[in-house]
Amino acid sequence: MTHPLLFDFTQQALADGYQEVVERQWAANTVAETHTHPFAARGLLTQGEMWLTQQGQTQHLQPGDIFSLEPNTPHEERYGSEGATYWAARRS
Repeated sequence: MTHPLLFDFTQQALADGYQEVVERQWAANTVAETHTHPFAARGLLTQGEMWLTQQGQTQHLQPGDIFSLEPNTPHEERYGSEGATYWAARRS
């Protein structure tokens, strides 16, 4: 059975032109140094915590928080001591 929050997040993302929603899981204390993606992304953190830095600003995200990235935006990701899980909508 699909989780209602995932269903709502997915339906809204598809309505906004995103093509897919995938689940991403990160191990404890993982750091993804500055990088880019060729797609736009909208994420919903569902477990753990993460810090997302883009354009000199850092967001501390906890379960229920949503973040977004435009294509080719340099950013860094850092995950907490329990790791993190989020759903990511992607748009080419």
